[in-house]
Amino acid sequence: MESWIRPALPIEMPPPLQDVMGWSAEQCARLAAPAYPCLIDERHVVAELYHMTNVPMAVWINEAGRIVRPVEPAGASDGFRTMDRATFAMKPAVAEKGRAIRQSYVDAVRDWVAKGEASPYALTPEEVRARIAGPSANEALANANFRLGQYLRTQGHQADARPYFETARRLCPESWHFVRQALELEEVGKASSPEFFAAVDALGDRPYYPPVDLTSRAK
Repeated sequence: MESWIRPALPIEMPPPLQDVMGWSAEQCARLAAPAYPCLIDERHVVAELYHMTNVPMAVWINEAGRIVRPVEPAGASDGFRTMDRATFAMKPAVAEKGRAIRQSYVDAVRDWVAKGEASPYALTPEEVRARIAGPSANEALANANFRLGQYLRTQGHQADARPYFETARRLCPESWHFVRQALELEEVGKASSPEFFAAVDALGDRPYYPPVDLTSRAK
């Protein structure tokens, strides 16, 4: 991994992107670039270890190093699938639902930070184990192909790397990391191109972001 730090400067976000991201105008007014070290997982080591298949995703880990909630979408929703892809505009009702989903996740994180294991959103070890599944044979092979593609790419063998990324994408189509990496290697910017949205549209009724169960419970 490598890290970088830049000054905490204000960030401007146009209203259409505010809706897509699920942030209110007030929250966006407080946005600033981080002034602390940020790790960039260039080799997707963290993504592979924690079974991350998209962004944004989160894993809750407490001070003792125990997973409190396994990997899940971090307050993201499928509302972006309805936006105007030229202007990023969304219907007000869809944008409002996205903001509610984002806020509920932020509120859950804050509750856990304040209450620790007493938070109704903190899962027991048994519940965590029940939600974690090991990689399938296809996923393991896809990860191996992806790693090989990454190595070849870092060695300057861009053309040779591409088939391995494509194989990873074919073996594990539910991993949007693999889909977007394969597209981006074809052409810079293609990871958010019509080809990407065609893959999203091909999901049909299946979710892009699996819904997160944040139902609180007494402890």
